[in-house]
Amino acid sequence: MAVLPLWTSQELETVFDTKISGRWNSYGVSIDSRTIEDGDLFFALSGPNFDGHAYVKSAIDAGASGAVVSKVVDGVDQSKQVLVDDVMDALVKLGIAGRNRVNVPIIAVTGSVGKTGTKEALKAALSRYKKTHASVLSYNNDVGVPLSLARMPYDVEYGIFEMGMNHAGELEELVKLVRPDVAIITTVELAHSEFFENVEEIADAKAEIFTCMNNGGTAIINRDNPHFERLKKRAHKAGVENIITFGMSDDADVRSLRHYFHDTCTCIIADVMDKVMTYKVGMLGDHWVMNSLSVLAAVDAVGADLGLSGLGLAELMPLVGRGRRDRIYFDIGSDASFLLIDESYNANPASMRAAIKTLGKCENSDGGRKIAVLGDMAELGEQADELHVSLAPALGEAEIERVFVVGEHMKHLAEHLQNQYPAIQASYFNDKNAIERALLSDLKDGDIIMIKGSNSSGMSAVVKKLKTLDLNENRQVANG
Repeated sequence: MAVLPLWTSQELETVFDTKISGRWNSYGVSIDSRTIEDGDLFFALSGPNFDGHAYVKSAIDAGASGAVVSKVVDGVDQSKQVLVDDVMDALVKLGIAGRNRVNVPIIAVTGSVGKTGTKEALKAALSRYKKTHASVLSYNNDVGVPLSLARMPYDVEYGIFEMGMNHAGELEELVKLVRPDVAIITTVELAHSEFFENVEEIADAKAEIFTCMNNGGTAIINRDNPHFERLKKRAHKAGVENIITFGMSDDADVRSLRHYFHDTCTCIIADVMDKVMTYKVGMLGDHWVMNSLSVLAAVDAVGADLGLSGLGLAELMPLVGRGRRDRIYFDIGSDASFLLIDESYNANPASMRAAIKTLGKCENSDGGRKIAVLGDMAELGEQADELHVSLAPALGEAEIERVFVVGEHMKHLAEHLQNQYPAIQASYFNDKNAIERALLSDLKDGDIIMIKGSNSSGMSAVVKKLKTLDLNENRQVANG
């Protein structure tokens, strides 16, 4: 079967109100010349420190079918250049055109934590049923959202879009592009608090996702969150016609009746709008129980098959940096190994507590320890030191034996642990290289090591370093 084009040059002429001398088709949309695939349409975006026009030739040479530019690039076939006034504005226009040409259920996801995981779980659930398009990675900002819309095939049957924000008004602009039928707020917690006076302001900013719903729409809200009533009022004020709640509360429309944690999955019995359902999620942790409940609420809201969606959730695999587990064999001539849990993609207080709680529920081998390696959480403003120290009770409740920390804010956590939690051996290090050296000299068979921090803390580099120790050429992902 022939692959249908995503965009034709004739369609681009209409979208951009311009003339294109050549006739060609595009099968994808890209803003990065380094990852161009055959048939991509390349947008030459520019910023304070770069000009995408410098990469147009390399994009075309790599197989791009055409390039959207604001000035003609010498040495490149002009029939492949789409001349516009502003490249970023053109990307937004193509995103709007991508949204306008489909009439299918569109789901938007936001929240202080769990956005990407919930989006991926929705994709896994609905893909079992019909052709589904979703944002890749964490493409959830003013560039990622229009890019994801522009990449949406016209014959798609479901669309899922992650939407993020770190200041008021940002979601309101993004939701105008997406115009969702269903909007999920996973939870509201202190995140990006550098840009907000309090968590109530964060809740109001998240509720902007309700301001441009399609045909009244459906809001899916965490019933257990302290800001539930505030979000519900905002949804009603925005004209949302249907509100579905999820959580552990008996009052939730979609709730967990019972759930059990196993080595590589979570088994859940849930009440989904008065329908009892048993299913598995290929992930671990209470937060994944909650994520899955919001997913099933959305699946039911769009009239998709709950049974098939449950099978999709069972096939979920952790993303790199978001709970991926690897068994690392590190001693020549023996089976000595440790379990590495990679949570290195970003962090805030809520996601930190969830990761620590999940680590605490892991079963380690005799002699093995539960070790948390933590880097600073960013964008927490004047409360940063206090919020880092506030992780101490979670570490104590999870019975974490060893804590390695790096960063000026995490230093306060280490000092607090040393003074108030003598059962936890806590150590502070000046940089991630020092943490790496300490970890390498301290490893024991059976250890479970969880690594987490904001991207700026560089914890992903520590994960990569530990993975270089693996002596097993046929390494298996622990969740596989």
